[in-house]
Amino acid sequence: MKLVGMLDSPYVRRVAVSLARMGIAFEHEPVSVFRGMERFRQINPLIKAPTFITDDGTVLMESSLILDYVECFKGPGKGLVPTTLAERTRVLRLSGLALVAYEKAVQIYYERNLRPEHIQHGPWVERVSEQLKTACAELERELREQPPSAGPDIGQDGISIAVGWSFIQLVVPDQASAQEYPLLAAFSAEAEQLEIFSRLPMV
Repeated sequence: MKLVGMLDSPYVRRVAVSLARMGIAFEHEPVSVFRGMERFRQINPLIKAPTFITDDGTVLMESSLILDYVECFKGPGKGLVPTTLAERTRVLRLSGLALVAYEKAVQIYYERNLRPEHIQHGPWVERVSEQLKTACAELERELREQPPSAGPDIGQDGISIAVGWSFIQLVVPDQASAQEYPLLAAFSAEAEQLEIFSRLPMV
């Protein structure tokens, strides 16, 4: 199996850390969709990160779909998402909140860094910023009520949360601070100490 993409993408890193957590061996090819566009095109003409190549050569995209494949590959009860409905629903909710935070952080970063300043749209950035902060606030509340594990038995919810917080701090730190979201920051700091995170750093 091969994972293609840079670990500074939260989507790529989410998949990489999840694979490591499940003990699945994989090759990682760190190709940028910007600087390495032609190489990426050779692997996947859609130039989409993450790209995942299965053992039979099938090319998969989108982190959640890749992880769905991996969960099936491991077999029932051996993945990072519980099989019982109530537990699974909670993991999916927390993971979904984290994914919203990823998406909005990416949108703000692109608006600031890829779009010329004179055509940046302030109301759009304000809307996206509010969505990002709301996602973080919801995660903060969920962590206060029922925190998932940030230890060696970390699940998909914990991985998604920690990867997302680290990404936000890397690209748009002004959008969410540890002072505003102390539980989220502390949870992510604890998870980042795990070996599966430290050997797959974002930078």
